[in-house]
Amino acid sequence: MTAVLRGMARRKPIDEIEDETETSGLRRTLGLWQLTAIGVGGIIGAGIFSLAGAVANEKAGPAVLISFLVAGIASAAAAFSYAEFAGLIPRAGSAYTYGYAVLGEFAGWAIGWDLLLEYTAIVAVVAIGLSGYFNDLLEFMHIELPLWMSGAPGTEPEGVADGSYEVNLFAVFLCLLIAWVLNLGMKNAARFETVLVYLKVGIVLLVIVVGVFKIRSDNYDPFFPFGWGGAFTGAATVFFAVFGYDAMSTAAEESRESRKHMPKAILLSLAIAMVLYVLACLVLTGMVDYRDIDPDAAFSSAFDSVGLEIVGAVIAVGAILGVLTVLFTFMMGATRVWFSMSRDGLLPRWFAKTHPVRHVPSRITWIVGIGSALIAGFLPIAEAAELTNIGILLAFIVVCIAVVVLRYRRPDLPREFRTPGMPVVPLVGVVFSVWLITFLQWQTWLRFAIWFLLGCVIYFAYSRRHSLLNRK
Repeated sequence: MTAVLRGMARRKPIDEIEDETETSGLRRTLGLWQLTAIGVGGIIGAGIFSLAGAVANEKAGPAVLISFLVAGIASAAAAFSYAEFAGLIPRAGSAYTYGYAVLGEFAGWAIGWDLLLEYTAIVAVVAIGLSGYFNDLLEFMHIELPLWMSGAPGTEPEGVADGSYEVNLFAVFLCLLIAWVLNLGMKNAARFETVLVYLKVGIVLLVIVVGVFKIRSDNYDPFFPFGWGGAFTGAATVFFAVFGYDAMSTAAEESRESRKHMPKAILLSLAIAMVLYVLACLVLTGMVDYRDIDPDAAFSSAFDSVGLEIVGAVIAVGAILGVLTVLFTFMMGATRVWFSMSRDGLLPRWFAKTHPVRHVPSRITWIVGIGSALIAGFLPIAEAAELTNIGILLAFIVVCIAVVVLRYRRPDLPREFRTPGMPVVPLVGVVFSVWLITFLQWQTWLRFAIWFLLGCVIYFAYSRRHSLLNRK
């Protein structure tokens, strides 16, 4: 038993991590603005184009603005911790690697295993949300798809007497498309991502600039129709819309001057996203009474309702193209965490094989792409979304605790960025994350427990013995 516990607590030496990255098979091609674009691409997406409308309509009303601010504060506290680690440990894996180096092998495994599910589920959730905008666009063009391919089983079509959904085919296609793009190589994939990020930010600015002239102040009254509790519940729901920089940090081994650029990209991407979120929420709830907001295609339907159908159609197109960046960022995150765990021996090293020309983990990428496609095609968005938030919150807790532990355990390590207000700011991130976890449904905890127990079986049956640290 003592040997088992000692193995669970062994830590990956930080001083050796830098040497490993030079033989990883990944290629360093990303600069500061490409990293920032990936971060913005991961943060801005379903939060504006899907979740903002759903939370305003069902949980918070106009106070959805408060929901985003509360979630943003918690996310910012964690972002500082991620920025310090990103400048200190420029290695693929993000929270998995940080936990492994500071808190031990089992803690790292638990977070890495958790993030595999969370990131994959996020890809599926966003793909499902995008399919709503796609259907809205087709309706504007007077095109009607067969009912069976328009939604997941269990999602009842409105106003249809007979017939039912069998698969969300568009969402499946999106997941497989992003897997293909990622397999083109990081340099080409990052160019694709950057173009779409510019497009997406342009669409959000269009929403704000045009929509501000259609605001009616009486739509803000009452501002808290569901009370403060509704705003806080909404914060727990939209929390996964205010991270993305964590998935971006998994690309550390594919960035130039990673120690210098990663911390800047994390903080820049979150700051840009929060400004746009706040302004977009003000416009949405000012244009339309919260009770009339369409949860599936909030902004395009809002502009339709005020007689700007063309703008609504442009937003629908922009949402489909722009939110592809979220799928890109989180699918990339899932593949890099998996790659890092396989390279460390905690999962079969067969998965860590990179393409000899494109220098990307192709095997993992296609597996994640197919897995997310199956979730997106056959689960309603509410059930898929319940798979996401708890794991990210737990990862934030681990990173915030680890940055405090390492600051006092190894104050001598060179840090390109230092978390301000140590240890208060990281502890704020811990408290907010724990608090937001309490708002999640029991079904979320049950799914997490099943996935975690499966992970424990794999760890004790395979990972603990095959770990590179164990072999050493």
